[in-house]
Amino acid sequence: MTSHKYNMGVIGNCSYMGYIDTLASVRWLCMPRFDSYPIFGNLLSSKPESGVFQLVPPNAIPIKQYYKENTNVLCTEIATQEGEIRVTDFAPRFAEHGRRFMPNMLFRKIEKLSGNPKLLIKCLPAIPKNKNQIEVTQGSNHLLFLGMGATTRLTTNLSLSYIKEEEELLLSETAWLVFSYGPPLEAPIVETGDRFLHLTTRYWREWVKSTSIHGIFQREVIRSALILKLHQFDDTGAIIAAGTSSLPESLHSGRNWDYRYSWMRDSYYTIRAFADIGHFNEMERYFHYLENIISKSKDKISPLYTLTGKPVPDEYNLDWEGYFDSGPVRLGNNANIQQQFDVYGQMLTAILPLYVDQRLLSYREVPSLDLIKHLLLLMESHFDTPDAGLWEFRNLRQAHTYTYLFHWAGANAAITAAKKHHNQDILNLALKLREKAKNRLESTYFSELKRYGQARHSSVADASTLQLITLGYLKENPDKALEHLRSLESELSAPNSLFFRYKNADDFGTPDNTFLITAFWRAEALACVGQVDEATEHLKNLFNYSNHLGLFSEDVSIDGSQWGNFPQTYSHVGLMNAVKRIAQAKELPFFQEEYN
Repeated sequence: MTSHKYNMGVIGNCSYMGYIDTLASVRWLCMPRFDSYPIFGNLLSSKPESGVFQLVPPNAIPIKQYYKENTNVLCTEIATQEGEIRVTDFAPRFAEHGRRFMPNMLFRKIEKLSGNPKLLIKCLPAIPKNKNQIEVTQGSNHLLFLGMGATTRLTTNLSLSYIKEEEELLLSETAWLVFSYGPPLEAPIVETGDRFLHLTTRYWREWVKSTSIHGIFQREVIRSALILKLHQFDDTGAIIAAGTSSLPESLHSGRNWDYRYSWMRDSYYTIRAFADIGHFNEMERYFHYLENIISKSKDKISPLYTLTGKPVPDEYNLDWEGYFDSGPVRLGNNANIQQQFDVYGQMLTAILPLYVDQRLLSYREVPSLDLIKHLLLLMESHFDTPDAGLWEFRNLRQAHTYTYLFHWAGANAAITAAKKHHNQDILNLALKLREKAKNRLESTYFSELKRYGQARHSSVADASTLQLITLGYLKENPDKALEHLRSLESELSAPNSLFFRYKNADDFGTPDNTFLITAFWRAEALACVGQVDEATEHLKNLFNYSNHLGLFSEDVSIDGSQWGNFPQTYSHVGLMNAVKRIAQAKELPFFQEEYN
């Protein structure tokens, strides 16, 4: 197939996410929350039971798609044979009566731009699992879909008969469609829609205005920050890796995973990115999520959890053909049974600001240091146990360099907290574990290759070891850091600034596509070792791998195609970190004139 990008944008309100393509069709939507069964899933199947929500006739042509500036409000302009329309999609999110208002409603405003355009609206949700069909009944101003598990409605000021019978209708005035799961809209649709749109737009712009970012590459960083925000489940603070499931890492590879859960690792990177741009509310909410998980854990912590901190369901396959007929379509994730011991260090580094940052200490009690000690003891008990590693190998267990690195980083975080709060017991334990981690890390160094290997007794080149540079482990030895980086580049670099995570065969064979965050890690590492111009050049090249809206996937093929789940928090965090490092290396203040 020819190269491709994901031709869709995302909207959301920190409870659900909707994926809208350039013809304004809803390709993927799960309600009432990110990890629910898909209500519209024709991104992964053309079967009728996967659900459909389209607005225009088959002969329509995309014009352009864009976000309203500094928001997650999506506009799609389309040409039909008779005229042009604009569809504005958004998920309401704003303050109402002193609380956050974010209903499970998708608002769709359809405006005529020229001519006499016609619509062809089809709205039929996916048939839920264990159901044979759903029944559609017509009310006074809505269609009701029975059998969905909750009240599910399409409310509109358009003709219901035309919609139900799937007949074309003329757009003579601005139209509104509100798809709701749960409590429906019981208010005037036009006035309510306009008010919700105004308040949601204002919410996102105020959120962006309170963001601290450097003056370089602001547009890319703002879009990345807005995307990251959509991936935090407001109710519990959990952060998901992506809003999709089973978009393949490469065509027919079998590397199709459900990413709608909260990985400790991915969340660590995301929460650190939020802290870097001054959004501590997101960090605090995530900390409450962690507290609940840690309080229930006794002998280990899993690498991922549901949005409410429960074990992730085991995988099962839907009878859908998959994206570009590249199944399987999986719901659930069997990484839930893996051991990935870097999670303890990532938890420790993620929560450190809550113990030491004066901005947070001024208005909340310091969390109990017992949490830190508990994580250190878990780390100690599994210190040398081989694990599946951050790449989640299914049939390989090793003592991974990356795991030891986060033992080192987590111990460092615990040392800082213990010193701040004068806890000698935790300090002694953390110092011991840090020294032990350093010894283990050096056992993964191969002098003849001038770099660290993937694991103890494994000289495989692994892009995750770039984090030895970016996390500061090699800060005191810049020559060694640069040698390590250049050695990895010689083995893992791909054309046009792309980067493989590794090239050795794994459970599914040899990887076909590059992993985008590793390319951002390379740019960040270059900035750390003083190669700032080179880092900037790579970063600019990587911007070309976004889609038309600035959204990044998990994987990129050599021809520039987007693959893997989308948009991927990992990739957007990688972009933000690289920009920060480059700005710091150039000693650029916030809001300096852009130089790119």
